[in-house]
Amino acid sequence: MATLPAFQFESLSVPETGAAVLFVDKSLTLGGVGQSLDEKSGGAIGRAIPAADFKGDFCKTIRILAPAGADLDQIVLVGLGDEALSERDFAALGGAAMGAVKGLKSVMVVAEANGKEIDAATASLIAMGMKLRAYDFDLYKTEKGKPKEAAKAAKVTILAADAEGAANIWETDDAVSNGTILARDLVNEPANVLGPKEFAAKAKALEELGAEVEILKLADLEKLGMNALLGVAQGSVRKPRVAIMKWMGGFNDEAPLVFVGKGVVFDSGGISIKPAAGMEDMKGDMGGAAAVTGLMHALCQRKAKVNAIGIIGLVENMPDGNAQRPGDIVTSMSGQTIEVINTDAEGRLVLADLLHYSKETFKPRFMIDLATLTGAVIVALGAHNAGIFSNSDALCAQLSASGAATGETVWRLPLAKEYDKMIDSKFADMKNTGGRWAGSITAAQFLKRFVGDVDWVHIDVAGTAMDAPKTEISQGWASGFGVRLLDRLVKDNYEG
Repeated sequence: MATLPAFQFESLSVPETGAAVLFVDKSLTLGGVGQSLDEKSGGAIGRAIPAADFKGDFCKTIRILAPAGADLDQIVLVGLGDEALSERDFAALGGAAMGAVKGLKSVMVVAEANGKEIDAATASLIAMGMKLRAYDFDLYKTEKGKPKEAAKAAKVTILAADAEGAANIWETDDAVSNGTILARDLVNEPANVLGPKEFAAKAKALEELGAEVEILKLADLEKLGMNALLGVAQGSVRKPRVAIMKWMGGFNDEAPLVFVGKGVVFDSGGISIKPAAGMEDMKGDMGGAAAVTGLMHALCQRKAKVNAIGIIGLVENMPDGNAQRPGDIVTSMSGQTIEVINTDAEGRLVLADLLHYSKETFKPRFMIDLATLTGAVIVALGAHNAGIFSNSDALCAQLSASGAATGETVWRLPLAKEYDKMIDSKFADMKNTGGRWAGSITAAQFLKRFVGDVDWVHIDVAGTAMDAPKTEISQGWASGFGVRLLDRLVKDNYEG
């Protein structure tokens, strides 16, 4: 794995070594440390701006190499644009800065905008953007057939007026960054390396951060009657697991928040096999479980004052002689029967048992499930928003606000009894697909039958968890979508 930079925070001063990063808007006004640095370098910055036709556009950068009069390797200018900036914008600016200095061993970031001090929270956000941009999944790349030597971690120093305050806030933001990176790692891993057993071990490792983790194996799942989940797994030689991760940082009598993740470590489609083209991407069909695991990592590391439970169903959907067939009828843990019309509509079968189990076992304040569930949601929304479906207007509003703040945006799609009729079955209580039309909605209608009267949101991350468009803070195949979104939901609405 690429070595991530180490961050520290120091008082605002004129950088003297390594690379220096400055932020300027379209007025191209230098002030404060930037002006001092320009004077020290004999006006190098002022001369470079017109020479490079730099206009200060948002996230655009220029580099001034080995400026005379200063003992710096380079000076990087990052454009602020000319509009008011949000939290997500400052994270993006950090990402743009890291893109310009990646590979350097020492970077000093001046937490000023046009010479005006940047507050502690914003300085920490810039660091988060830099860390997420630095991520690169290169674990399996070699140099001439030999494992690559681990690079030394770069040192990034954020020079801020309130360095102590920024360092304190960074403890939280760093935890969220680490959770996002864990989710990315899980989605990027190949399926031959990360099976249900191995994924469960990753969840178990959260005990090192203070979580309580229980792993349910095949016999446990059979005893519970999780036949919908087990049906998906029966074609694979790799046995299923369910991992339950608990962080009880709130009051003893406080109902927990429950996060449920689809963890299909590889989805061939089963007997309803997928086309060969692009099937390799189905190693990422556990993006929901990855996000839940990353979220629990973040909550544990930052010692969130909340009771939260993450539960993930880990299975592999394969087409061997023991695989589930189209037309099979299974009895879910809830007692409701399901006719399996298409074995490639498997994620909802996994979630059905997990949602019922969570509702009955944990008596939650709410349940939120995440799943790379349908291609239909990509048809509807592309890869820039996750689709959300819910029985709670209030919870949807909170999620939308969290998405706007973090940049992990969501868009609500409808649920209605007319759609519900589309999954009625001639032979069972329901069928697992309603056909081509409104595919993401009928999938959500299916899940709704297992949540009872608990406040619930289903988040379809099929377009956002993997192979999503590159952004300033996410340049790889796996985005880690959902970790920052849900951490922000918890932090703004359910802690303390």
